[in-house]
Amino acid sequence: MVTHSEVAPDTLSVRLVDGGIVVGYLDGREVFYHGPPTPEETPHLTAPGKDVHVLVTDASETSGILMYVDERTTESSILEATGVGRILLEPGDQRTLFPGVEVERTGLRCEITLDDDLVDGRVFVFEEDQFAEHAYELQSSSEE
Repeated sequence: MVTHSEVAPDTLSVRLVDGGIVVGYLDGREVFYHGPPTPEETPHLTAPGKDVHVLVTDASETSGILMYVDERTTESSILEATGVGRILLEPGDQRTLFPGVEVERTGLRCEITLDDDLVDGRVFVFEEDQFAEHAYELQSSSEE
């Protein structure tokens, strides 16, 4: 039986391009997240059953960390080689992905909140499955 563990992320290269975001893995490969991301106030509630990836860039928007949220299919050694992190959640768990970015698992969904005062860069959420891919850029609630 394969067990999955949490993996600490490494800093990855990021390029914001027309039509999406390119993230460069440590092993030299790149992944393209289709966009442009839809602005979304927090808290952001993900769709049920989607793979959820959260990218937090630095102020220069040229590097960042990428976290898989509750992803249980990729072997830990593969994530470690790419620099992608993983956090595992049980229902009701709330954790910090990055200072200023919190995630809570609520049933089959994740609720992601942002504290702009603690994040210098940008925060993107990617939700995907075999049928669709959605990209969001989180922004603090206008009520704050």
